[in-house]
Amino acid sequence: MADTERPQIYLITPPSFDPAIFPAQLDRVLAAHEVACIRLALATKDEDAQGRAADACREVAHRHDVALVIENHIKLVDRHGLDGVHLTDGARTVRYARKELGQDAIVGAWCGASRHDGMNAGEAGADYVCFGPVGETALGAGELAPRDLFAWWSEVIEVPVVAEGNLTEDLIREFTPVTDFFALGEEIWREDDPAAALGRMIAAMG
Repeated sequence: MADTERPQIYLITPPSFDPAIFPAQLDRVLAAHEVACIRLALATKDEDAQGRAADACREVAHRHDVALVIENHIKLVDRHGLDGVHLTDGARTVRYARKELGQDAIVGAWCGASRHDGMNAGEAGADYVCFGPVGETALGAGELAPRDLFAWWSEVIEVPVVAEGNLTEDLIREFTPVTDFFALGEEIWREDDPAAALGRMIAAMG
Protein backbone atom coordinates (compact mmCIF):
# COMPACT_ATOMS: atom_id res chain seq x y z
CA MET A 1 0.00 0.00 0.00
CA ALA A 2 1.33 3.41 -0.91
CA ASP A 3 1.93 5.75 1.98
CA THR A 4 -0.30 8.34 0.31
CA GLU A 5 -3.34 6.06 0.56
CA ARG A 6 -5.28 6.15 3.78
CA PRO A 7 -6.30 2.78 5.25
CA GLN A 8 -9.99 1.86 5.09
CA ILE A 9 -12.23 1.09 8.05
CA TYR A 10 -13.42 -2.46 8.79
CA LEU A 11 -16.01 -2.59 11.58
CA ILE A 12 -16.44 -5.52 13.96
CA THR A 13 -19.77 -5.88 15.76
CA PRO A 14 -19.89 -6.25 19.55
CA PRO A 15 -19.75 -9.90 20.75
CA SER A 16 -23.38 -9.59 21.87
CA PHE A 17 -26.07 -7.05 21.11
CA ASP A 18 -29.83 -6.55 20.98
CA PRO A 19 -30.92 -6.94 17.31
CA ALA A 20 -33.74 -4.49 18.05
CA ILE A 21 -31.33 -1.74 19.15
CA PHE A 22 -27.88 -2.23 17.59
CA PRO A 23 -28.88 -1.80 13.91
CA ALA A 24 -29.91 1.83 14.55
CA GLN A 25 -26.54 2.45 16.21
CA LEU A 26 -24.77 0.83 13.26
CA ASP A 27 -26.84 2.92 10.86
CA ARG A 28 -25.68 6.15 12.55
CA VAL A 29 -22.03 5.11 12.27
CA LEU A 30 -22.37 4.16 8.59
CA ALA A 31 -24.19 7.41 7.84
CA ALA A 32 -21.34 9.40 9.41
CA HIS A 33 -18.28 7.58 8.03
CA GLU A 34 -17.13 5.56 5.04
CA VAL A 35 -16.73 1.90 6.00
CA ALA A 36 -15.42 -0.84 3.70
CA CYS A 37 -16.67 -3.96 5.48
CA ILE A 38 -18.46 -5.15 8.62
CA ARG A 39 -17.77 -8.42 10.45
CA LEU A 40 -20.56 -10.03 12.44
CA ALA A 41 -18.58 -11.51 15.33
CA LEU A 42 -20.98 -12.82 17.97
CA ALA A 43 -19.80 -14.88 20.93
CA THR A 44 -22.93 -17.07 20.92
CA LYS A 45 -22.97 -20.39 19.08
CA ASP A 46 -26.79 -20.28 18.84
CA GLU A 47 -27.69 -20.49 15.16
CA ASP A 48 -31.02 -18.68 15.53
CA ALA A 49 -29.37 -15.78 17.35
CA GLN A 50 -26.66 -15.62 14.70
CA GLY A 51 -29.29 -15.62 11.97
CA ARG A 52 -31.41 -12.87 13.53
CA ALA A 53 -28.34 -10.70 14.04
CA ALA A 54 -27.16 -11.38 10.48
CA ASP A 55 -30.51 -10.34 9.02
CA ALA A 56 -30.66 -7.17 11.12
CA CYS A 57 -27.11 -6.10 10.25
CA ARG A 58 -27.37 -7.07 6.57
CA GLU A 59 -30.32 -4.76 6.02
CA VAL A 60 -28.36 -1.79 7.39
CA ALA A 61 -25.04 -2.68 5.78
CA HIS A 62 -26.45 -3.19 2.30
CA ARG A 63 -28.50 0.00 2.52
CA HIS A 64 -25.16 1.79 2.90
CA ASP A 65 -23.52 -0.41 0.23
CA VAL A 66 -21.16 -1.98 2.79
CA ALA A 67 -20.15 -5.66 2.66
CA LEU A 68 -21.10 -7.86 5.63
CA VAL A 69 -19.13 -11.00 6.51
CA ILE A 70 -19.79 -13.43 9.34
CA GLU A 71 -17.19 -14.97 11.63
CA ASN A 72 -16.60 -18.68 10.88
CA HIS A 73 -20.20 -19.71 10.05
CA ILE A 74 -19.73 -20.59 6.37
CA LYS A 75 -23.16 -22.26 6.12
CA LEU A 76 -24.98 -19.06 7.14
CA VAL A 77 -23.49 -16.91 4.36
CA ASP A 78 -25.82 -17.93 1.52
CA ARG A 79 -28.75 -18.58 3.83
CA HIS A 80 -28.75 -14.98 5.07
CA GLY A 81 -27.53 -13.19 1.96
CA LEU A 82 -24.15 -12.22 3.41
CA ASP A 83 -21.06 -11.26 1.43
CA GLY A 84 -18.60 -13.76 2.87
CA VAL A 85 -16.87 -15.22 5.90
CA HIS A 86 -14.06 -14.27 8.27
CA LEU A 87 -12.14 -17.33 9.46
CA THR A 88 -10.34 -17.39 12.80
CA ASP A 89 -8.20 -20.49 12.22
CA GLY A 90 -5.53 -19.02 9.98
CA ALA A 91 -5.23 -20.78 6.62
CA ARG A 92 -6.86 -24.05 7.66
CA THR A 93 -10.36 -23.55 6.19
CA VAL A 94 -9.68 -20.96 3.49
CA ARG A 95 -9.73 -23.44 0.58
CA TYR A 96 -12.88 -25.12 1.90
CA ALA A 97 -14.65 -21.77 2.35
CA ARG A 98 -13.67 -20.66 -1.13
CA LYS A 99 -14.97 -23.93 -2.61
CA GLU A 100 -18.26 -23.67 -0.70
CA LEU A 101 -18.90 -19.97 -1.32
CA GLY A 102 -17.44 -19.44 -4.79
CA GLN A 103 -15.05 -16.89 -6.19
CA ASP A 104 -17.26 -13.84 -5.64
CA ALA A 105 -17.56 -14.26 -1.86
CA ILE A 106 -15.22 -12.49 0.54
CA VAL A 107 -12.99 -14.91 2.47
CA GLY A 108 -10.78 -13.39 5.14
CA ALA A 109 -8.40 -15.01 7.61
CA TRP A 110 -7.19 -14.08 11.09
CA CYS A 111 -3.53 -15.10 11.40
CA GLY A 112 -2.46 -13.69 14.76
CA ALA A 113 1.15 -12.57 14.52
CA SER A 114 2.22 -15.39 12.17
CA ARG A 115 3.77 -14.39 8.85
CA HIS A 116 3.74 -18.08 7.90
CA ASP A 117 -0.02 -18.45 8.50
CA GLY A 118 -0.64 -15.21 6.63
CA MET A 119 1.29 -16.37 3.58
CA ASN A 120 -0.49 -19.75 3.62
CA ALA A 121 -3.88 -18.04 3.86
CA GLY A 122 -3.02 -15.76 0.96
CA GLU A 123 -1.84 -18.67 -1.17
CA ALA A 124 -5.04 -20.60 -0.31
CA GLY A 125 -7.16 -17.76 -1.72
CA ALA A 126 -7.92 -15.39 1.17
CA ASP A 127 -9.06 -11.93 0.08
CA TYR A 128 -7.42 -10.35 3.11
CA VAL A 129 -5.32 -11.35 6.11
CA CYS A 130 -5.78 -9.95 9.64
CA PHE A 131 -2.84 -9.63 12.02
CA GLY A 132 -3.21 -8.76 15.68
CA PRO A 133 -3.59 -7.91 18.37
CA VAL A 134 -1.73 -4.71 17.65
CA GLY A 135 -2.39 -3.22 21.09
CA GLU A 136 -1.76 -4.63 24.56
CA THR A 137 -4.34 -7.16 25.73
CA ALA A 138 -4.66 -9.76 28.47
CA LEU A 139 -6.44 -12.11 26.07
CA GLY A 140 -4.97 -14.83 23.86
CA ALA A 141 -1.33 -15.82 23.82
CA GLY A 142 -0.23 -12.26 24.44
CA GLU A 143 1.98 -12.07 21.33
CA LEU A 144 1.51 -8.72 19.65
CA ALA A 145 1.60 -8.34 15.87
CA PRO A 146 4.53 -5.92 15.42
CA ARG A 147 4.72 -3.01 13.01
CA ASP A 148 7.62 -4.75 11.25
CA LEU A 149 5.29 -7.58 10.21
CA PHE A 150 2.90 -5.13 8.56
CA ALA A 151 5.75 -3.19 6.94
CA TRP A 152 7.18 -6.38 5.45
CA TRP A 153 3.77 -7.63 4.33
CA SER A 154 2.83 -4.33 2.66
CA GLU A 155 6.16 -4.29 0.85
CA VAL A 156 6.20 -7.92 -0.35
CA ILE A 157 2.66 -9.38 -0.43
CA GLU A 158 -0.24 -8.17 -2.58
CA VAL A 159 -3.03 -9.59 -0.39
CA PRO A 160 -4.55 -6.71 1.65
CA VAL A 161 -3.66 -6.66 5.34
CA VAL A 162 -5.87 -5.68 8.27
CA ALA A 163 -4.60 -4.41 11.65
CA GLU A 164 -6.83 -5.20 14.62
CA GLY A 165 -6.90 -5.64 18.36
CA ASN A 166 -6.95 -2.93 21.06
CA LEU A 167 -6.20 -0.08 18.69
CA THR A 168 -5.63 3.40 20.05
CA GLU A 169 -5.24 6.72 18.25
CA ASP A 170 -1.48 6.51 18.79
CA LEU A 171 -1.32 3.01 17.29
CA ILE A 172 -3.42 4.13 14.33
CA ARG A 173 -0.96 6.95 13.67
CA GLU A 174 1.92 4.46 13.90
CA PHE A 175 0.39 1.77 11.66
CA THR A 176 -1.29 3.98 9.04
CA PRO A 177 1.66 3.79 6.58
CA VAL A 178 1.85 -0.04 6.70
CA THR A 179 -1.73 -1.39 6.71
CA ASP A 180 -4.65 -1.44 4.26
CA PHE A 181 -7.44 -1.62 6.85
CA PHE A 182 -8.02 -0.94 10.53
CA ALA A 183 -10.54 -3.29 12.16
CA LEU A 184 -12.37 -1.51 14.97
CA GLY A 185 -14.95 -3.00 17.30
CA GLU A 186 -15.13 -2.49 21.05
CA GLU A 187 -12.81 0.50 20.62
CA ILE A 188 -15.85 2.43 19.39
CA TRP A 189 -18.89 0.49 20.64
CA ARG A 190 -17.94 0.92 24.30
CA GLU A 191 -18.12 4.71 23.85
CA ASP A 192 -21.31 6.72 24.41
CA ASP A 193 -21.12 8.01 20.82
CA PRO A 194 -19.60 5.32 18.56
CA ALA A 195 -19.76 7.54 15.45
CA ALA A 196 -17.77 10.28 17.17
CA ALA A 197 -15.28 7.71 18.51
CA LEU A 198 -14.76 6.35 14.99
CA GLY A 199 -14.30 9.89 13.75
CA ARG A 200 -11.43 10.40 16.21
CA MET A 201 -9.80 7.15 15.05
CA ILE A 202 -10.09 8.18 11.40
CA ALA A 203 -8.67 11.64 12.18
CA ALA A 204 -5.62 9.97 13.76
CA MET A 205 -4.65 8.62 10.32
CA GLY A 206 -3.72 12.19 9.38
